[in-house]
Amino acid sequence: MSAIAKTPRLALTAGEPAGIGPDLCVAVAQRPQAAELVAVCDPELLAARAERLGLPLTLERFDPDRPAAPSAPGGLLVDAAASLSVPAQAGDLNPANASYVLTTLQMACTGCLRGRWDALVTGPVHKGVINDAGLPFSGHTELLAEVCAPDGEPVPTPVMMLTAPRLRVALATTHLPLAAVPKAITEPRIERIIRILVCSLRHDFSILNPRVLICGLNPHAGEGGHLGLEEQEILIPLIARLQGEGMNLQGPLPADTVFVPHRLEQADAVLAMYHDQGLPVLKHLGFGQSVNVTLGLPIIRTSVDHGTALDIAGTGRANPGSLIAALALAAEMVKMRGQHAAWQRHQP
Repeated sequence: MSAIAKTPRLALTAGEPAGIGPDLCVAVAQRPQAAELVAVCDPELLAARAERLGLPLTLERFDPDRPAAPSAPGGLLVDAAASLSVPAQAGDLNPANASYVLTTLQMACTGCLRGRWDALVTGPVHKGVINDAGLPFSGHTELLAEVCAPDGEPVPTPVMMLTAPRLRVALATTHLPLAAVPKAITEPRIERIIRILVCSLRHDFSILNPRVLICGLNPHAGEGGHLGLEEQEILIPLIARLQGEGMNLQGPLPADTVFVPHRLEQADAVLAMYHDQGLPVLKHLGFGQSVNVTLGLPIIRTSVDHGTALDIAGTGRANPGSLIAALALAAEMVKMRGQHAAWQRHQP
């Protein structure tokens, strides 16, 4: 987005066609938006779901040459990146549509890289049905990192962070079996993740001196080495070195007390060592209103905090709160990055 542009242009993927992703796209199209939303999906899917839900929806083909304008209620721009292999039935997974789901993600990400859109907002996908189709897939985060990698260059390190109204939690590891986590806790990896997290908090959230609490891997943060050595051998020396560079870090801290109110009042983010160390607390506080953000990529990407909810797809019971929050955060991050880039250009 150019420095003078006022309306962010956001690509929106509907995710698993049998889930609530299409319902959410139709739902957010019913209300005015500060950004321009462009659904990267099969328009027939959205039309069919809108009809099932009994909601008005006018679909218009996206024209990248037209200046971006806030989306008006009742309408949605569509970039027909791909077509479903078979018509989607709400609540009924079909592996035949798995390649369609991945294609929409890849095309939306590529479009952001090329400046077609300012940010990407993703609906929920179903990892199981994609893998059942014979397509290895561990999640949005890993796929988008691969798409963002220049030819012949290393894949960037993506950092998964969830935000809620009173809490941000980033993850040192994402979708790994618990038994594989300790081997992934290496000094180079954790250093990269901390640097990415601190940089994003500065540039994307306008926090000049981010305060980050870092969880230990083991109970009681290793209990001085009696419950594990990762803290003593990796985390403590690394954190001390980065503190010496001026980073505002605390840790490693016991994960069972890092989320108490008096600690969180002094923090801008928590870095958890693995998926289920930090996310249960965040989702308890803000499920349905929190947002999944991918840091460390050359594009802005936000997502909902929930899954495909097959049992309520097509019923009108899906709550669009998390998608509304994801759209708002993506638009705000576009603005923050633009302001930071403008500030950098004016520095001596």
